[in-house]
Amino acid sequence: MIGKTFTTMLGGKELSIETGKLAKLVSGSVTVRYGDTMLLVTAQASDAQSKLDFLPLTVEFEERHYAVGKIPGSFHRREGRPGEKAILSARITDRQIRPLFPKGYRHETQVIITVMSADGQNAPDVLGPIGASAALSISDIPWAGPTACVRVGQIDGQYVVNPTAEQLTRSRMDLVVAGTKDAVMMVECGAQTVSEEELVAAIEFAHAEMQGVIALIEQMRSEVGHEKFNFLEEVGPTHDYVPEMTEKLRAAGLKDALLTRGKKDRGVRTKEVRNRVIAEYVPDPEAEGAAELTATLKGVYSKVEKQMLRQMILDEDMRADGRNSKTVRPIWIEARPLPMAHGSAIFTRGETQVLGVTTLGTERDEILIDDLTEETGDRFLLHYNFPPYSTGEVKRMGGQSRREVGHGNLAKRAIRAVLPSFEEFPYTIRVVGEVLESNGSSSMATVCAGTLSLMDAGVPIKAPVAGVAMGLVMEGEKYRVLTDILGMEDALGDMDFKVCGSADGVTALQMDIKVGGITPAIMREALSQAKEGRLHILGKMAEVLAAPRPELSPTAPRIETLKINPELIGKVIGPGGKQVRELEAMGAQVTIEEDGTVRIFTSDGAAAAAVKARIQEVTQEAKVGTEYDGTVVKIAAFGAFVNLFPGQDGMLHISQISEQRIEKVEDALKVGDKLRVKIANIDDRGKIDLVRPELEGKVAPRTPRESGGRSGDRGDRGPRGDRGDRGERGDRGERGPRPERGDRPPRPVNTEWRSAEPPFPDRIPAENKPTETKQFAPPPPVPDTDTE
Repeated sequence: MIGKTFTTMLGGKELSIETGKLAKLVSGSVTVRYGDTMLLVTAQASDAQSKLDFLPLTVEFEERHYAVGKIPGSFHRREGRPGEKAILSARITDRQIRPLFPKGYRHETQVIITVMSADGQNAPDVLGPIGASAALSISDIPWAGPTACVRVGQIDGQYVVNPTAEQLTRSRMDLVVAGTKDAVMMVECGAQTVSEEELVAAIEFAHAEMQGVIALIEQMRSEVGHEKFNFLEEVGPTHDYVPEMTEKLRAAGLKDALLTRGKKDRGVRTKEVRNRVIAEYVPDPEAEGAAELTATLKGVYSKVEKQMLRQMILDEDMRADGRNSKTVRPIWIEARPLPMAHGSAIFTRGETQVLGVTTLGTERDEILIDDLTEETGDRFLLHYNFPPYSTGEVKRMGGQSRREVGHGNLAKRAIRAVLPSFEEFPYTIRVVGEVLESNGSSSMATVCAGTLSLMDAGVPIKAPVAGVAMGLVMEGEKYRVLTDILGMEDALGDMDFKVCGSADGVTALQMDIKVGGITPAIMREALSQAKEGRLHILGKMAEVLAAPRPELSPTAPRIETLKINPELIGKVIGPGGKQVRELEAMGAQVTIEEDGTVRIFTSDGAAAAAVKARIQEVTQEAKVGTEYDGTVVKIAAFGAFVNLFPGQDGMLHISQISEQRIEKVEDALKVGDKLRVKIANIDDRGKIDLVRPELEGKVAPRTPRESGGRSGDRGDRGPRGDRGDRGERGDRGERGPRPERGDRPPRPVNTEWRSAEPPFPDRIPAENKPTETKQFAPPPPVPDTDTE
């Protein structure tokens, strides 16, 4: 038998992991199946140690359209670069496995997750981390797993493991948790304003539910796992210098330099201290071996600086910029700095600054989400931009990085929870976060700036939302949670914990751990401290904008909404869309829904009014008793046709035109005359009879038309039984009664057009064959008495 399969139950469904069947040349390969969703996950490391000073790990999440029986819609009909959902799925896996590689490990390592089958209900994003954990665990790659990952929803007050796509639409939270046997390592959450206690309970629930998967992977490792290869950590001479340089740097005033306020000033002072101490070891920079020694000593300095900062935080509750662990940096805010944007705000916290800009558009501006499991439109867009100048650096600018995708998605989930529904606010909303300065937590500043820009635009959000990034420094049993971390604290700390929400609860959360994991007790403390910081920031925001502006921004476009009879949609569209094009040529966009909802989108109030009036005209419905100022458009012998409104005429009978009897309609009316008319009757075919309101009671009312067939009222012809001078059907006027068909002489045949010999003489009955060719004059025309 090829391959071996291991199974366990997860969330009431079977999870199977198979190995030894596919991709057998790679170091670790597994196939994960959950429902009808299947993934192939491989892990491979290079043989040689990299010279890089960081872990060269890459995680790829490959979506194959054949997984759902689709051919890619691109020009070349093959998959292109990963979409946003694939990037986010890859980041979930990366954040789970990265902390468990040993220190000093520098072999280039690649994990590739390929979605081979997707059933549309069981999401592959949480199966990828399970597959990566299994592939790494059974491979020869040094890694301190296993880990597992699950999704938790909250439906009707109950937590649900790995809810289906349908269940997730009814869930108050979308929580993804990864962890080891003993601790939680990664959390990603979007929620509809839940409390901190609900979150902690959900995380504990997730950690308990994943234990069966962890045990399964441990079983796989013991039965089919490979022995881990030994790697050589290039220690070099740095450790030999650490104790001595620590003392020299202390003596040179490194601690005071680290406490300098301001990132640039701090960098200048610490560099001066570093260079002064290195100069004692390398007096001649041009000497042989001086460059290598200088590089080594700079590495030593980085280790000493990091350790000194951690000790200051743990022992003295003192941070690099002089704050204690719970203090938020100074905040200043400016609303509407951009005069022409629909909504804008600048949010600055310490040396992190983000410009938030809101733009309002129509439903035509929604983005199409086309991934393996769904094809939908999204009417809320949030884009996060992180240019190199924000950190004072020079870098090549290209496409959106994975980091920008991840940070933007976190801010989007935080704000989405408080947006009004499309029925309440029928706009497509785009928020852009332009990071102008970055020294820690620019994604959380984007949440604050984005919220302020929405309120500045007049978007009726349910509540303001803010975000704050939390950090952690831990040495053994001793730890300290940090509020509003700096960039350097993110690098030297053991946790990056971002929490977003309103005053009532959490709307989004993201946690990355750089150590083996944290306990629920530490998480509760971090969430509680984050709430204090969030409420402080919300208070500062309220000083500038406490609520959305009562009116839309003057530069924002307006949407006029009206309802029409769905059966009249065709009139608004017109043949081939002609009517809609004419409406939009008036200066507005028009969208029409199947239920008859029409939306007029324009920044020109006059154009909106004109388009709305035109639509109301073409969709008017005639009603008996309604009066109109009509225009005569056609004269007939029996009356006049009057246009009531675009596309709708009625007939004013000759007997209803004047109080006196008139012989001809032209004696009283002509085409183009304006007159007041009233609808007297509408038959089942939609034919309208009109009267003049001022003549009601003065002229005899006309008998209404009857419904059905050709009977009923036919203008001045009256009922079919009354044919004017022609009398009844049996009495045909001067022509007399119609003779019986058997008594009628045969109609003479006009053969003037024929040749002398009939073309098919054998087809003519013998009794009718002419004995000789005769010429007949055509019959005289019959007078047409059947006229109006």
